[in-house]
Order: sequence, then structure tokens, then C-alpha cells
Amino acid sequence: MRTFPHHAPDLRDAAPSVTVIMRSKNSADTIGQALAGLFAQRHQDFELIVVDSGSTDRTLEIVRRFPARLIEVPAADYYPGPVLNMAIAESRSELVVFQNSDVVPLTADALGLLVAPFADPTVQATFARQVPRPEAHTWVRRDYAAAFPASGDAPSWLPYSLPFAAMRKALWRTRPFYADAWGSEDTEWGAWARRTGHRIVYVPGALVMHSHNYTLRQLFGRRFIEGEADAFVPGTSGSAWGEVRRALTAIGRDVVAHARAGDLAGMALVPARRVVYHWAYYRGYRHGAARRARGDRNASFGQQVVLSRYEG
Repeated sequence: MRTFPHHAPDLRDAAPSVTVIMRSKNSADTIGQALAGLFAQRHQDFELIVVDSGSTDRTLEIVRRFPARLIEVPAADYYPGPVLNMAIAESRSELVVFQNSDVVPLTADALGLLVAPFADPTVQATFARQVPRPEAHTWVRRDYAAAFPASGDAPSWLPYSLPFAAMRKALWRTRPFYADAWGSEDTEWGAWARRTGHRIVYVPGALVMHSHNYTLRQLFGRRFIEGEADAFVPGTSGSAWGEVRRALTAIGRDVVAHARAGDLAGMALVPARRVVYHWAYYRGYRHGAARRARGDRNASFGQQVVLSRYEG
């Protein structure tokens, strides 16, 4: 790991109220928008730490246009939980904000609204409302509408979502992000926090743009690691029959959503997409359950499953 203090703050200065942590890899298509949106926020009392895991495009060139502390991690060493723990330990503030390198704040108040609930000492974490990109597929739009409502609370199955979120560093010291699986560190941490009585607030007014149109290969990788991660979360299950039921329900809802949108081409892909979505989750869950049963803490297989489906 190498740290490059590009435009680094003078550590003799007072600590900023917020540390923003952004992870990147080959994000040249989006990171400029993400950074421009961050630095256009009305809340400007923050430091920025960018953790890059082996970009080979123009990502680092773009990052160096902004005041940030850059930490480079070899691609083979990138595991989300441990990398986040390292970045948080490097932060100078007691309030940590996470922003993915493809997340674009849509209002100048997004950051301020995200951190405002911490005025209440009982609030330990917050997360924002995400809306999909204009080019998002119909099924992605339906999923995002269900996960991130425009008002009220997020659904109970989404305890925390890290693409744009915040937490108190004091609670992180008590319980850092886990390293048992490659992904879903936010879901696992949020489930733990809620289970142990800590308050997490969904902030629909903190509006950001973020979505992915995964290929079937990428979707398999993403869902595999989500299933593997859930095997380490108490109270979850990944039975074959349960996934069949969920797949059939999702197919029905997707067909209705595509019909309403007039997206007949997308409708034709619904069965294949949902089969991959739920089969990959089941495979990942069984792999994670087997690892847990034998006390295997090596998360490298999940890393290979997901990253190999993004390369090339």
C-alpha cells in the first residue's frame, strides 16, 4: 500500500467535521462527475480520501485535479471490508461519509442532509436515497424504486447502503467492517447495528444518482458474493426453494414493470436475468455456509468470482 498526500491538509489544522472516503478502480467514466458533485456541496468542511485499487485508465489523473489524499492498494489486495477499515483509520474526523466513485450527488444539499441527523446523539449511521441513471434498464428502475422510496423509511431488508452513507467513527471502533466475505460489508454491518439496537436513519432528501446495467456474467458475480456474505449474517437463509419462490415473484413483477414501460425487448430477457440473479445468490450462499461451517476465513474465491466477471 502506498499513500500519496496530494494536496493533503496540514495536520496542524483543526480536524474537518467530515471525512469522505471514495473507492475507485478504472472509474474514469464517472469519477469526475462524482467528485464535481462532492465539491459543489454547500457543506464544504470535509477531507477526501480516495482509495484506488489498480486503475489503468485516467482515474488517477482525474483524482489529482481535486484536493484529496490518495491511497493506492494493489488489485489483488482489494477486499472491501479491510480496505474500508484501513481508510477509516486514516481519517481525521469523527464522522465518516462513504461515496462510491460512480455516485453523483444531485443536489447541493445532499451531503449536508446526510450528516444533519447526527445532531441527534442517538443516530449512529445514515444512508441516502439512490435513483438510477437515465440509461438504467427497466428492471433496475423497479428494484431501485422498491429499495429507495421517495419518503418514509427504507424497507427492512435494506438495513444500510454504502454508496452514499455516513457513520460515527466511535461505533466503527466498536465494530469495524467484517472480512469474512468479499462484499456486502454494508448489509452485514447494518444488520449487526440494527440487531444490537443502534439507530440507522434513511435520508430520502439526500439524493444521489447511482445504478448499474450488469451483464449476465457481472450479475452472477455480484449476486454470488451477496449470497456468500449473507451466509455470515445471522437470521438469513438461502434455501433452493426459497430462491425459486423469490425468482417467480420477481419475474411476475418485472413483467408487469416492463409492460407498463412498453419495454418489450427488456421483457424478453426477464426470465434469464432472474434465473441468473437467484441461482447465483443460492450458489454463493451455499459456498458461504460451507466456509462458515468449517471455519474457513479465506474470502479469495468470492473475490475471484466477482472480479473475473468484470475484467475485459
